[in-house]
Amino acid sequence: MVDHGYFGQYGGQYVPDTLFKALEDLQKAYDYYQNQASFKTELQHYLKHYVGRPTPLYYARNLSKQLRIKLYLKREDLNHTGAHKINNTLGQVLLARYMGKSRIIAETGAGQHGVATATASALLNMDCVIYMGSKDMKRQALNVHRIRLLGADVKPVDTGSQTLKEAVTAAMQDWMGSSSKSHYVIGSVLGPHPFPSLVRDFQRVIGDETFEQFQELESKLPDHLIACIGGGSNAMGFFTRFISESQVHLIGVEAAGQGLGAHQHAATLTKGSSGILHGAKSYVLQSSTGQINPVHSISAGLDYPGVGPELSYLYDTQRLDVTSVTDEQALEACQWVAESEGIIPALETSHAFAALKTRTFKPKERVVLCVSGRGDKDMETLAWDTKR
Repeated sequence: MVDHGYFGQYGGQYVPDTLFKALEDLQKAYDYYQNQASFKTELQHYLKHYVGRPTPLYYARNLSKQLRIKLYLKREDLNHTGAHKINNTLGQVLLARYMGKSRIIAETGAGQHGVATATASALLNMDCVIYMGSKDMKRQALNVHRIRLLGADVKPVDTGSQTLKEAVTAAMQDWMGSSSKSHYVIGSVLGPHPFPSLVRDFQRVIGDETFEQFQELESKLPDHLIACIGGGSNAMGFFTRFISESQVHLIGVEAAGQGLGAHQHAATLTKGSSGILHGAKSYVLQSSTGQINPVHSISAGLDYPGVGPELSYLYDTQRLDVTSVTDEQALEACQWVAESEGIIPALETSHAFAALKTRTFKPKERVVLCVSGRGDKDMETLAWDTKR
């Protein structure tokens, strides 16, 4: 599916000349170390004994009864740091150490990737700088405190919408001037080749475990997989093992914000078009003249005007079914899941849960939903909502 950094027409390396050498070095290092026993053994050690893998595949009995389906939850919220992000950050920071780098750069929106990068950097004794939009720093203040407690430097980004898009831009600008000593740990299946493939590979442990666990529980394949989509790392990590299994229906859930008729939303695949953003060709939300549109989601992790190139390809080839969910539906779903199962999902994951009510499933169908993160980081937003 991928050829020289392309998934069909999507992907590539649309970057300044100063970054080609850094990207080439990263590709060569990854091609080499991913097959080295020492690297694989060390990464597996940390994933098992530090992160807490494998995460459970939990049968959600109460929700299943309400929906008249068999609903299983892949519990990435139970990872150390509370989300799937640590799978990728540990892999990339460890790779950076093997490459001889001494400094880590990252961007973050919801803060979970920032926390996970700072965590991996502390574990592996690397200096760490996190770029974060000023707006996101306010609505994710708890994660800002966590990042700083872990010893990383949080740099606010005050340009543009002051959210994830601008944080990515600032991080890439830093990397352009410091690539000899720094590695940029991009947080999703975005950016120039090889990042979309590299991040996907570090995250595919989610789907690989799900496949084995579901076989053990049901002795067959799921009927549907559901994951929220911002940039797409949890979705690609979850879906990859099942892409070749044509009978498994893949459902991605995007953020419709106040609704797709509203001025701003973040439903890139649903409402976007092909364009260039942050070094790769993919679906983006843009004007008729190619300017990136402002976006909105109550979830900082979905508040991004692009999506990974492989997801764009899967959508074009109709392997991926995409739906969108409003802020209000996500908030209602979070409350519903908390009261029904005693699990408070992140607002990103709440979009996926909301799709359980907006989509139609046949009775007894087997559905697996990726719980990409827990809702601790969103408590101020959720507390405000419950007071209305």
